[in-house]
Amino acid sequence: MRRQQARRERRSRTLLMGAMAVVAIVLVGAAGWGLTRLAAQPEPQAALPAAMSGDGTAMPPWPLPADPVALAKDAGLRVEPMEGTARHFHAHLDVIVDGEAVVVPANLGIHPEGNAMSELHTHDERGVLHVEAPTADKRYTLGQVFAQWDVRLDEDALGGLEADGENSLRAYVDGELHKGDPSRIELTEHRQIALVYGPEDADVEVPAEYDFKPGE
Repeated sequence: MRRQQARRERRSRTLLMGAMAVVAIVLVGAAGWGLTRLAAQPEPQAALPAAMSGDGTAMPPWPLPADPVALAKDAGLRVEPMEGTARHFHAHLDVIVDGEAVVVPANLGIHPEGNAMSELHTHDERGVLHVEAPTADKRYTLGQVFAQWDVRLDEDALGGLEADGENSLRAYVDGELHKGDPSRIELTEHRQIALVYGPEDADVEVPAEYDFKPGE
């Protein structure tokens, strides 16, 4: 009898230990799955800057403002001797009015003495927008370009050009029509943006891409 009782006790202990091992495995697996899920969740994306544009309502062409540095700071952009290094990319802007290209000025966002520049700037008249961000997650919009340029940009107007019954203002991103406020278009790497003003039925060739220089 004592031997049978001992066997039953050993069997019970074995079953109990096995059950505890199974529970431990399940708990470890669940914890690992939870950690994997947490690790897989992407970091929340930084918000776009608030809607903005310049105030200027002159007719094109629009020259470089007298004080682009002050306008850059008003647009929430840093102006420093050295541009940011966390992220560096380029986008491109075409402005087409009545079928003719409007020049995007060189040195937009650059101090007149050349000793400081905005995070978002131009170096020449090709329309290449240089973004040199101080942090990897910072985001930029077309409205910040026009705020530095001091040219009005919204759904209804481009500078002194207003959408009316005869003319329209259309924005394109990589050749596709953009709906909504063009000033909210985000600048991303090699994004091709075109603003087209003129008769709605005009046949205008809208570029879908831009041939950046090597390394841009």
